[in-house]
Amino acid sequence: MACPGCATVAAGGAMPPPWRNPQVVTSALSGLLLLVGFVGGKLGLPAPVATALYILAVMIGGWYFGREAITELVREREIGIELLMSVAAVVAGLMGQWAEAAMLVFLYSISEAAEGYTEERTRNAIRALMDLAPKTALVRRDGQEVRIPVEELRVGDVFIVYPGEAVATDGEIIDGRSSLNEAPVTGESVPVEKTLGDTVFAATLNGEGALTVRATKTTADNTLARIIQLVEKAQASKGRSQRFIERFGHRYSPVVLLVGILLAVAPGLLGMGWEEWLTRATVFIVAAAPCALVISIPITLVAAIGTAGRNGILIKGGVHLENLARVRVVALDKTGTLTLGRPQVTDIVPLNGHGERDILTSAAALERRSQHPLARAVLERAENDGIEPQEATDFTTLTGAGAQGRVGYEMLYVGSPHLFSELGADFDGAQPRIEALQREGKTVVLVGTEMALHGLIAIADPLRPEAREAIAGLKRAGIHKVIMLTGDNRLAAEAIARQAGIDKVFAELKPEDKTRKVEVLTKQYGQVAMVGDGVNDAPALAAAHVGIAMGAAGTDVALETADVALMGDDLSRLPYLIGFSRRNWRIIRQNLALSVLVIGSLIIGAVSGVFSLPMAVIAHEASEFVVIASGLRMLRSQADS
Repeated sequence: MACPGCATVAAGGAMPPPWRNPQVVTSALSGLLLLVGFVGGKLGLPAPVATALYILAVMIGGWYFGREAITELVREREIGIELLMSVAAVVAGLMGQWAEAAMLVFLYSISEAAEGYTEERTRNAIRALMDLAPKTALVRRDGQEVRIPVEELRVGDVFIVYPGEAVATDGEIIDGRSSLNEAPVTGESVPVEKTLGDTVFAATLNGEGALTVRATKTTADNTLARIIQLVEKAQASKGRSQRFIERFGHRYSPVVLLVGILLAVAPGLLGMGWEEWLTRATVFIVAAAPCALVISIPITLVAAIGTAGRNGILIKGGVHLENLARVRVVALDKTGTLTLGRPQVTDIVPLNGHGERDILTSAAALERRSQHPLARAVLERAENDGIEPQEATDFTTLTGAGAQGRVGYEMLYVGSPHLFSELGADFDGAQPRIEALQREGKTVVLVGTEMALHGLIAIADPLRPEAREAIAGLKRAGIHKVIMLTGDNRLAAEAIARQAGIDKVFAELKPEDKTRKVEVLTKQYGQVAMVGDGVNDAPALAAAHVGIAMGAAGTDVALETADVALMGDDLSRLPYLIGFSRRNWRIIRQNLALSVLVIGSLIIGAVSGVFSLPMAVIAHEASEFVVIASGLRMLRSQADS
């Protein structure tokens, strides 16, 4: 099932026209010789000449799959579909049915060429994204602006993107403001406003303003290049059903050949007529060849993974697409997944004689080394209030709880109420205020020593605007339970869950707790998909049947850890993804059912003598074309069609 000439396609990235594909050319030439021989015979062409044309058609059309059949038999000791077809063609010819043999070779070779060429077209569609990136970039070097090939861009180079131009590589805006169309990377069709400090991605199209960008990735390592590499790798991987069909094919084809030989020999030895049973055996070998069955899954998976990639969804292999179709429970992280991931300090509550500025100064000193969204909210508030964070000494991160460090002469802690409860601090008097803030959906961070609190900092991270509709969409798509797994406190988590329409909440979880909870949910409900940011939730993503990273564009860790990466920061892609995976599985099942039905019918007709060789060949190859066309429906983006 190879595609000669496709290697050059992969290397060059451009899809050659069909007439430059050698397998297409030889198949077409075989068909032309068959046509000339058939029409010529009807018009009085001498029989030996017509026969010679048929033999030539067999030799030319069968060159590629015949050679592959011999290679598999000699080098790999395998009997494949190609050998079955080669044997059938040779036997038909030796019986004097050269026209039938030529028809068999032509139709099989053209279906092989169509399969290989179609698979390469679906692979090439994602590679065509690379053409969206500009070939040159306007770079500032040595005080001058020079235009250079994008391949020469280095990390740290400053380049300019004018309105209407595409961004050369990933970078950070150091001057300018504009809107960018990020559809090639994230699948989001609405332009995104970008300004100083924002990240831009290769091949995104600049809108109305000029931008000055500092390159953070080379063209070989930018987000677009990573998308293409990951999709191509995914298309080469196989799902469980595909591996099963291939193993089945390796065992099935030798059995078909053996049964064909027995059909040809046994009745003749019993005096039942050699020629008739030899014909039936030949028809049986053609009818029973599992071509449509073998290609029904890979052609569908390749088309689906390529289509998802073009829509900003990276699926890292057929097995993950299959698993998605079976998922009944979706677990989501809260911060940055259900919420916007841009928390802000809303309240500062001083306690025990401390002032607001004192509390914020202490918290900022401890949070300055943290990358957690809540820490960034504290630092942003400190910066807005004109506070320069001190350097904390003896600093230690308390995973899933907070941090500790010495600020001045005092060992301070910042973290959750649970942390201070474990420390033995007295905050009973503050408990009503903590609970009141939590019921409002706010996360409360405590600041103080082991013995006493200095104050409370309340932080709110608003729910994503699309979250409620996305959760409802998941349920419409067939998801039975939508569950939140969060390290946040229960009251705040439940407030967000009520707004979003979440079925169940598990709060105050450390990263290892999330992993264990995913395992428990799997035992309770079946296959679970975990949705997170791909960094803090990496263990839980790995534990789930399918790990889905949100907003993975430009994030190396997210691209590596997740089974599926949503390049855009859009929760509404989740229902689409679930629907898309189930549509893919429906098409695979339809193709498998069609293939089994056709093969079964042809086998019965072949053994009973109802089908002639031309009838079996036409029905067999027609089923293969139908399966290819059916699989290519996944090139369309609609999840529900």
